Amino acid sequence: MSDQAKDERAPSEAETAEANAERTEGGIDGDYEALVRLLKENEELKDRALRVAAEMENLRRRTARDVHDARTYAVANFARDMLSVSDNLRRALDAIPAEAKASGDAGFKALIEGVDLTERAMLSALERHGVKKLAPEGEKFDPNFHQAMFEVPNPDVPANTVVQVVQPGYSIGERVLRPAMVGVAKGGPKIAAEAPVEPGPVNEQAEKDA
Repeated sequence: MSDQAKDERAPSEAETAEANAERTEGGIDGDYEALVRLLKENEELKDRALRVAAEMENLRRRTARDVHDARTYAVANFARDMLSVSDNLRRALDAIPAEAKASGDAGFKALIEGVDLTERAMLSALERHGVKKLAPEGEKFDPNFHQAMFEVPNPDVPANTVVQVVQPGYSIGERVLRPAMVGVAKGGPKIAAEAPVEPGPVNEQAEKDA
C-alpha cells in the first residue's frame, strides 16, 4: 500500500470514538459556560428590576406626599390674609363701648350682629379648610406654636404656663400659620422636664396686625 493510500484510509473506530468524545467534552464545557453566563445575566436583570421597582415605589410615595401637602397647604397664604380681616372685624367689635351696645338702637344692634356673624362665618370657612385656632390659655408654653410677649409673676401657677392670650394663633395641618401671642407665668412651681421660656418664631405679619 502506498503512502498516499495510507493517508487516505478511513479512521479506525477507536480514532472516531476518541474524536467524538473530544467534541462532546468540548460541547459540554461550552454549554456549561453559556449556562453560567445566562444565570449571571438573569440575576443581574432581577436585581435591576427590584431596584427599579423600589425607585418607583419611593417616587409614588413622594408624589402622594407632595399631593397631600399641596392640598393641605395650598390655601395657607390666602388663609393668613383672611386672618387679618378677621382680626380687624374683632377689633371693630371690641372697640364698641358697652353702653353703646346696650343703648337699644335696633339698627346699631343689627350692625353689630352682622359684623359678629361675618367674623364667625369667616373663621368657620377657614376651619373647613384645615385652619385651627390656637387659644392656649392655661396650657404649657410651646415655642413651636406660641410667641411669648411678656412674663407674669404668679407663684400660684406653674412657671411657663400661658396665663394670657394677647392674640390667638392659627395652624394649618401640622404647620403654624400664625403663632399665638401670649403672656407666660413666672415664679410658680416648675413643670417637670420643661424647657426655658424662649420667644416664639418671629411673625412679621402678626406683629403688623398686633
